Amino acid sequence: MGSLPGEPDAALAPPQDGPRSAQEPGGAPKRACQHRIFVNRSLALEKIRCFGFDMDYTLAMYKSPDYEELAFELLLDRLVSIGYPHEILKYQYDPTFPTRGLVFDAQYGNLLKVDSHGNLLVCAHGFRFLKGAEIWNYYPNKFIQRDDMKRFHILNTLFNLTETYLYACLVDFFTNCSRYVNCDTGYKHGNLFMSFRSIFQDVREAMDHVHLSGCLKEKTLQNLEKFVVKDPRVPLLLSRMKEAGKVFLATNSDYNYTDAIMTYLFTFDPGDKVQRPWRSYFDLIVVDTRKPLFFAEGTVLRQVNTDTGKLRIGTYTGPLQHCTVYSGGSSDMVCDLLGVKGKDILYIGDHIFGDILKSKKRQGWRTFLVVPELARELHVWTEKSEIFEELRSLDVLLAELYQPLDSGSSERPDISSIKRQIQNVTHKMDMCYGKMGSLFRCGSRQTLFANQLMRYADLYAASFLNFLYYPFSYLFRAPPVLMPHESTVEHMHLELRESGLLTGHRLHQLSFHGHQNLRGIFQDTDEAENDDDD
Repeated sequence: MGSLPGEPDAALAPPQDGPRSAQEPGGAPKRACQHRIFVNRSLALEKIRCFGFDMDYTLAMYKSPDYEELAFELLLDRLVSIGYPHEILKYQYDPTFPTRGLVFDAQYGNLLKVDSHGNLLVCAHGFRFLKGAEIWNYYPNKFIQRDDMKRFHILNTLFNLTETYLYACLVDFFTNCSRYVNCDTGYKHGNLFMSFRSIFQDVREAMDHVHLSGCLKEKTLQNLEKFVVKDPRVPLLLSRMKEAGKVFLATNSDYNYTDAIMTYLFTFDPGDKVQRPWRSYFDLIVVDTRKPLFFAEGTVLRQVNTDTGKLRIGTYTGPLQHCTVYSGGSSDMVCDLLGVKGKDILYIGDHIFGDILKSKKRQGWRTFLVVPELARELHVWTEKSEIFEELRSLDVLLAELYQPLDSGSSERPDISSIKRQIQNVTHKMDMCYGKMGSLFRCGSRQTLFANQLMRYADLYAASFLNFLYYPFSYLFRAPPVLMPHESTVEHMHLELRESGLLTGHRLHQLSFHGHQNLRGIFQDTDEAENDDDD
């Protein structure tokens, strides 16, 4: 399997020929972190018979923040066209503010960062971050009922980034505009009342218009070089995947847009008359899938006339035809046409709900989540390690204050200073990622997005191209999920005395590095052990 024409092999050298990261506890070298695929559930790659792909933000990676700036401008234009004040056009997209996984409260207009249980981690009203009593005034116990889907709306996708920032802009504008009176659940202007719920509905309708009217796609296609990342490794990896199994594309985009984007991604020498058509890299191509409906009952399966982009009348009921493009259908249809099922398939996408959760829960497919933000997250994790160590040392200091005390102690240690330091360090840590902090955590607490990723994505990485650095015989082994009593207590060497009493080394907390060593011990166990594919 060679490199692309004109592309030097060295650029795609396997990790053993390139820079290494630190050694694993057992002595085995790690791949460089930017090349790594991370594992939530063990997966034997040689058992995968079929690789499935989404297109937008997966095969086709949009350039940030250029693409978000374009979408944001189109959203503002749409809102002004339906009656919003022209003054909102002054806002410009700020990529340092939004992060995925936030929750919009349609009752009070707040953007919330929460954990998997609904506990509040961060709360912002417009661009003003609320603290202490202000938060308690809105949310008693700093908690929300996350299953109240009419009030709380999760903004999980990369397309939601502009929407998230727009909510902050609108709340900021109306809060500070003298023409409007601030109310708990919205704004009053004369005899008119505009609720936060109506603002949410207007923004959602504007989002639908921008995507369904085709104006965002049209602007994107006018300047593909500005908005779409072009990487010669894409056709190389798909060629290798096609040698290892079957490959299919399932996208919500229509055929004409898909054809334009994919042609751009797979064309590297316009002067070469022997160009390999992009469709030849796939065994099956399905557009207009309407995910997540695609993973349930689906829609009518129809053939696409690739000359005109129009659909052929009638439901397609025949066998799979090479290089034929289909529209609609369902995930069951994919399995039938390709002759695969359930865990034979590894589906690769960027949408935690539409791609990953539904394909996992309804079909049992193996899942790979593309998380572009991971590159930035890893940079902060490695470059700002002293901040994480500072937070960890404060936790140890807090524990040491209480260590000599028991239920008979009347002494109450003064921990107010340590608590303030923990809050300050947590804030400093969050600001390294952006104004809303990390996608995955707030201090030592994991976000809702992190919980969903760990629950539904078997594998994840910053890009699906990281598969280039692994053989197709690779066994992805998940690290052990340790409970607190396992991660903070060392294994003891116990001796049975003649008296029948057990003695052992005194229990004490593992250091961070001790915890990593324990994890390494688990990972070095017999590789022949069955993974959860079996």
